[in-house]
Amino acid sequence: MDIPRGEEVARNRRIRRIITGVIIVVGVVATTFALSRLKPAAPTVDRAVVMIDTVKRGELLRQHRGLGTLVPEDIRWIPATTQGRVERRLVQPGTHVKADTVLLELSNPELEQNLQDAELQLKAAEADQANLRKQLETELLNQRAQAATVQANYHEAKLQAETDAQLSKEGLTSELNYKKSKLRAEELATRNEIELQRVAVTADAARARLAAQQAQVDQRHALYELRKKQVEALKVRPGMDGVLQVLPVEVGEQVAPGTRLARVADPTRLKAEIRIAETQAKDVLIGQKAIIDTRNGVVEGHVSRIDPAVQAGTVTVDVAFDAALPAGARPDMNVDGTIEIERLQNVLYVGRPVQGQPNSTVGLFKLIEGGGEAIRVQVKLGRSSVNTIEILEGLVEGDQVILSDMSAQDNVDRIRLN
Repeated sequence: MDIPRGEEVARNRRIRRIITGVIIVVGVVATTFALSRLKPAAPTVDRAVVMIDTVKRGELLRQHRGLGTLVPEDIRWIPATTQGRVERRLVQPGTHVKADTVLLELSNPELEQNLQDAELQLKAAEADQANLRKQLETELLNQRAQAATVQANYHEAKLQAETDAQLSKEGLTSELNYKKSKLRAEELATRNEIELQRVAVTADAARARLAAQQAQVDQRHALYELRKKQVEALKVRPGMDGVLQVLPVEVGEQVAPGTRLARVADPTRLKAEIRIAETQAKDVLIGQKAIIDTRNGVVEGHVSRIDPAVQAGTVTVDVAFDAALPAGARPDMNVDGTIEIERLQNVLYVGRPVQGQPNSTVGLFKLIEGGGEAIRVQVKLGRSSVNTIEILEGLVEGDQVILSDMSAQDNVDRIRLN
């Protein structure tokens, strides 16, 4: 038979239930609190897809790199000096030409007519000069003959006067005859001096007239040479040895003075034009060492010119070569250029992160716990090179950091590597 339980048993049961409920509630609250304090699990990144580098200390070679092309140092555009019509194209682009090679033939009937007129005018002026010279020579000879006659009469009168003077002393002739002879001798002496002066003046006048005529001949000759050069210019020549690069005119085309007819370049003298980012161009100086990769060999050179203008975010830098170019180098060939800026001694550096800019602070993942995990640290960067960058703060020698783009993990400060 059943034995009824007392109130004490029921009370104990209620107490146990209350204690159990309290324990359960406290456990739930404690568990919830503990779970709320737990950090989210670190995401996992495959080690094979990230680039890891070790921080080093030593010499940092700063370099700037850019793309460019090989261009001739000596390029000449041949302009049209006169108006004309293209009659023939004698040479095709890519052909090696000499300084006197005829590239094009132009025609201009007006210039040819002007040349003939100038030649006739020159011949007429030369004929007039020859005729004038003969006339002046004749006039001078006549003047000299007249002066010679007067001189002969003067000497004859002088001798007569001397004879009459002697005879007058001996009483063989009258004093009157002596005085007449003396007066005639003096008159002829004066006329003789005048005639000699006339000869000199006539000679000077002849030289002046010949000089004036010579000036006209020279003027006609200069005009003739000008017309001749204009006609010769209808045969277009490069004026230098090289390779014909461009011939932009066609047969039958009418060209005006100044029109570019051809471009010739010397392929044996090339330079590299490298385009450097404008943010890096401030470090480039004339004379700095440069290395040009032609993809067929590497050649050393130096910076010879820096373009003062910025185009499309880049600055053009000319590099002159210090050694011979490899075989196959030719104008317009694409090249890679690396310019040596400076060498920094005893600095802390690492490979350049994808998002690392010079003189900036970036967050990088540093490997910890044997490389199984990485935490984000703030790193202050300094001067940069092509593939490396200086570390100012945030890392020490021997640290390993991830250089790859980790923008997908911007919301976490810790990752796991597997």
